[in-house]
Amino acid sequence: MSSVRVLVGTRKGAFILTADGSRKKWRVEGPLFAGWEVYHLKGSPLDPDRIFASQSTGWFGQLIQRSDDGGATWVPVGNQFAYDGVPGTHQWYDGTAHPWEFARVWHLEPSLTDRDTVFAGVEDAALFRTTDAGANWQELAGLRTHETGSQWQPGAGGMCLHTIIQSPVDPARIVVAISAAGAFRTDDDGATWKPINRGLNSEGIADADAEVGHCVHHVTMHPSRPDVLYMQKHWDIMRSNDAGDSWFEVSGDLPTDFGFVIDVHAHEPETIYVVPITSDSVHFPLDGRLRVYRSRTGGNEWEPLTVGLPQRDCYVNVLRDAMAVDTLEDCGIYFGTTGGQVYASANGGDTWDAIVHDLPAVLSVEVQTLA
Repeated sequence: MSSVRVLVGTRKGAFILTADGSRKKWRVEGPLFAGWEVYHLKGSPLDPDRIFASQSTGWFGQLIQRSDDGGATWVPVGNQFAYDGVPGTHQWYDGTAHPWEFARVWHLEPSLTDRDTVFAGVEDAALFRTTDAGANWQELAGLRTHETGSQWQPGAGGMCLHTIIQSPVDPARIVVAISAAGAFRTDDDGATWKPINRGLNSEGIADADAEVGHCVHHVTMHPSRPDVLYMQKHWDIMRSNDAGDSWFEVSGDLPTDFGFVIDVHAHEPETIYVVPITSDSVHFPLDGRLRVYRSRTGGNEWEPLTVGLPQRDCYVNVLRDAMAVDTLEDCGIYFGTTGGQVYASANGGDTWDAIVHDLPAVLSVEVQTLA
């Protein structure tokens, strides 16, 4: 029987949750890297025993760790991240110029085609790549030195590159998203980039055709349809059918379309999930009721999923990297909260169970489906 491994990054360490294919009984290991903020853990799609983790503290800075045995042991790997090319500046909240400063790695994305290649999205927003399993990192400087770079500015969580999507059919195509700059795409393996934000409308941006400045919270894609992208923006759920060249809103009948996470069912590319949050100033569920919303039509028509989730006095948030899916026949959906719970559904969202309670605030959730 297949099994699953859930990789959880939190404010005070990492945890690994494992279960067999029934997903009823869970083993909890951790905390790994206790006391460190672990922004992201992710395993290689080519070698499930190889996992990368990004940890950070205000005292000791940023550290990348690698495991080659499924998380049993870890070693730090090359942590010399240096911006390439002309240093330049970006726009700060008040419109003044601010130099580029490396703060942390927000997201790690192992390659779909090479076991030793990994992409890293960092703050201040830039994209790095290693081709030797983390020993050395090089910036793909064509992104940060894009002509619009001076107009990028930080969102409330920092100016972070948090989403990295590789095309499963075209290795030269990568989509990234930056808060608060927008989404960008390369079709030549990172040499050049284009903003892909046409159709996004953002409060505070008077120009409806603005190339950049949009606060994109997360973007996702189903591998069977690489040209179809779904986006959770600062406000609005958006969809693109042309790899980001244009977007249209699919928020439909959601009670609120502010949130951070968005994901797609493993076997149903028109089934998507979001977790609506009250507003951009009130980061908890509407009416204190934790609800995942599911659309089976690629957006617009949404249904609340509540069975097993707290429906009163719940005031947690679900952050941008804190939802993932497994690829078992009955697709499992997982998400973590700032209250330290990780919820799982073994039936596509119809019912939910808290598979672990009382962790530190959850920053990220990833899932590996193991043979």
